[in-house]
Amino acid sequence: MKKAYKIEIKPTNEQKQKIHQTIGVSRFIYNFYIARNKEVYEKEEKFVSGIDFSKWLNNEYVPNNQDKVWIKEVSSKATKQAIMNGEKAFKKFFKGQSRFPKFKKKKKQDVKSYFPKNNKTDWTIERHRVKVPTLGWVRFKEFGYIPVNSMVKSGTISQKSDRYYVSILVEEEIKVNDKAFSKGIGIDVGLRDFAICSNGVTKKNINKTKKVKRLEKKLKREQRKLSRKYESLKLRNKKEKGEAARQNIQKQVVKVQKLHQKLGNIRTDYVNKTVNEIVKQKPSFITIEDLNIKGMMKNRHLAKAVSQQKFYEFRTNLISKAKHNDIEIRLADRFYASSKICSCCGYTKKDLKLSDRIYKCDNCNTSIDRDLNASINLANAKKYKIA
Repeated sequence: MKKAYKIEIKPTNEQKQKIHQTIGVSRFIYNFYIARNKEVYEKEEKFVSGIDFSKWLNNEYVPNNQDKVWIKEVSSKATKQAIMNGEKAFKKFFKGQSRFPKFKKKKKQDVKSYFPKNNKTDWTIERHRVKVPTLGWVRFKEFGYIPVNSMVKSGTISQKSDRYYVSILVEEEIKVNDKAFSKGIGIDVGLRDFAICSNGVTKKNINKTKKVKRLEKKLKREQRKLSRKYESLKLRNKKEKGEAARQNIQKQVVKVQKLHQKLGNIRTDYVNKTVNEIVKQKPSFITIEDLNIKGMMKNRHLAKAVSQQKFYEFRTNLISKAKHNDIEIRLADRFYASSKICSCCGYTKKDLKLSDRIYKCDNCNTSIDRDLNASINLANAKKYKIA
């Protein structure tokens, strides 16, 4: 079975330069391909495929433009991969699975450099280092995380807030949890608490902890500093002072990026630990709601809180982990009134308000926590679809 690993690396200055160059060219080629097809799309002409664009780029565009020779200085397979990624984005758009492809921005650092496996010795893994094509041996910051005898299928290197990461797709045997199956559980996710299980386990909202609140406050201060630096740069007229100001701005940008990354890592780590705790219980099935996260994000009062909770990441990680352990994931309909139905007698309370945190049944006088009641109803749901 294929499994992906992502680990921080410690490249040399020469390797960093090569990584920056490959990422820069990949971003330029991706944006160039998107721009070319955008013109074609607006003129209602024939769509340019990735293969045709690659041929035109190598045979006509680069030879006729001497100022674009730097495109050839990186691996040709890296540029081809960037074009293929652009073609995939367009295919998803034509199928109605996503919006029109967007341009990659330099500051967001969402471009990965693809290093193809050219020789048998490429992507060789040792305990403390990995052999990357065109880069050579690169040291890991963590030792013994990736199995040494694994067969690597592909790999990419990415940069985020002045740190470098390698992502490797590996073919290996995954150990299955041999623990006997227990009863199925329902999980209700929310903003007050992160996840409430029908067996009584509640995972708190990590965004309400002191550590996260302190980092959020620090992020606001650093973002204000960055904004003031941009404003002061507009007022500067002298070239020398302007250059020094730009260097200071770049330092401040890295500070803001590091804080964003730290907060993201804390939340992702909490999601992964929650998923592991749920799967280790070895339930026979897990029922979750098929939430309309895009619709929830449109509510300007809830958008920030919803994005911080990482509901979509929780769902994808839970489905992936459950499949490896032969656990069935059930998706209840998003219009299923799990909060309004009494888990004891089945009575539906239509006048239930969002402010009512305790569910009091008018039929059997049952008093239960609203979220726990919803999770029990999800566990008992009869209509669902398998993820």
